[in-house]
Amino acid sequence: MGEVAAGGAKNAALPIMAASILAREPVCLDGVPELVDVDTLALVLGHLGVETKRQPNGRLALRTVDARPTRADYELVRRMRASFCVLGPLVARRGRAAVALPGGCDIGDRPVDLHLRGLAALGADVRIEHGYVIAEARRMVGATISMSGPRGPTVTGTANVLCAATLARGRTIIMGAALEPEVVDLGRFLIALGARIEGLGTSTLEIEGVEALGGASYRIIPDRIETATLLLATAITQGRASVTGAAPEHLQAVLSKIDEAGAEIDVELDRITLACRRRPRPTDVTATAYPGVPTDLQSQWMAWMTLAPGRSVIRDQVFGDRFRHVAELNRLAARIERRGETAVVTGVDRLTAAEVTASDLRASAALVLAAMAAEGRSVVRRIHHLDRGYHRLDFKLAQLGAAIERLPGDAARPDKIVANERTTRMEKAS
Repeated sequence: MGEVAAGGAKNAALPIMAASILAREPVCLDGVPELVDVDTLALVLGHLGVETKRQPNGRLALRTVDARPTRADYELVRRMRASFCVLGPLVARRGRAAVALPGGCDIGDRPVDLHLRGLAALGADVRIEHGYVIAEARRMVGATISMSGPRGPTVTGTANVLCAATLARGRTIIMGAALEPEVVDLGRFLIALGARIEGLGTSTLEIEGVEALGGASYRIIPDRIETATLLLATAITQGRASVTGAAPEHLQAVLSKIDEAGAEIDVELDRITLACRRRPRPTDVTATAYPGVPTDLQSQWMAWMTLAPGRSVIRDQVFGDRFRHVAELNRLAARIERRGETAVVTGVDRLTAAEVTASDLRASAALVLAAMAAEGRSVVRRIHHLDRGYHRLDFKLAQLGAAIERLPGDAARPDKIVANERTTRMEKAS
């Protein structure tokens, strides 16, 4: 049986790194994954006067060496939406923020109006000029704020307002707060700095502002998306593997769906073992806000369902346009029909090899999984997207028995992963 360790959570590490702007003393983070997105945010923070130093064993040290800069330029912020998380900490700690409107993966419209309304409710003067959000406040004042939008709570919006409220005068109540474990992790980090926060893990957060925040050492939670991706890679290849260093409590909805689809799941304290001996049962999934199945796993689930005998319906209530992987999965002989915010998957007997191109981070993972299950030699191009959110996923899959190889690329021939037919895949379930 193969075994591989989950890394630290990207979606927790990034807002926590941004929140280090609030700290008057050095911060030391353990479990920070070695990812392109982490490097990008380190560049953003460097331009904002926060020194970041990567140390051995996933440790990252952060220290403010210049508290004067307040502008996060478009050239950096456009690369990654999570860079926008510096907005709240900047205006709270330095009184002003000029942050470019965010970029990131092309997965549909993701407005930031709730972020801006939340900061304005705290007393910041917020406006948009030439593609930048400008927020100014001598010191914000506590207020009651709702962070729930038409598609549910906003995760990055909750992070921005939560950070800002820690230094606001008086009490802030955030209603409709995002429940994601990564938001809870951010709150615990802020408490370690000296913030006063109640209600973490619920939809209502109460923050009593303090005069200043100090430093802290803090460990990032395990990455639930990487964990589930590795489990689904095992399932799609009908193998058996364990993911260690995991947080099963963050994946209850996903594990329940995997069980419903016919794979065997064994959960220990920080270890999840999956064994899959046959094709999956067709299983519908709707991606929703936590504690539901994450939108970041919708495409990987779809890849698995391409081999389910029958019809599976997959919806995404978080990002309704997040289906750019459908056409590429169909190139591998899948049968998927897009119907608005729904994809209908009719299972096939087998996937067959093809060259495919990734459009975003999670789509790249889905294509790698499907390629591993396809007969023949598949090529997944533009897998630089993969490195934004997975540290050496190809290496971890190879550790589990996958026949997979990364080939370097250039502007004319983008970076790619080559995967061979599934008979050489994961160690088979006994």
